[in-house]
Amino acid sequence: MSKNHVFMWTRSRSLPVPADTASGSPVAVGSLVGVTLTKEGEGGNEDGYATVALDGAFRVPVTTNTTRTVGQPVFIVTATGVITTTDNSGANPVFGYCLEAKGGAPADVVVEIAQV
Repeated sequence: MSKNHVFMWTRSRSLPVPADTASGSPVAVGSLVGVTLTKEGEGGNEDGYATVALDGAFRVPVTTNTTRTVGQPVFIVTATGVITTTDNSGANPVFGYCLEAKGGAPADVVVEIAQV
């Protein structure tokens, strides 16, 4: 079960995820973004699926060197699940909003998942 949640989620669904996706991983499934609560294929999910929190706040790695203040957005690279500070000319959807400041180096940051 995911151990990086900071504020509890209330909505979760079994959704398709890449093979071997670990619990606690940021994911994008179509227009839905969230964090896996289970490992792919575990916790009652069939192979290729994981339970994904669609709301709440999680501590996730933000990989870029750009600073962020509370309330600023971070984005997800849909193909890899990497969280970044750039929208890549609109190609990377909003993943969520920072609940704490992020300095100028890659860091784990508490992020509120964006609501669809």
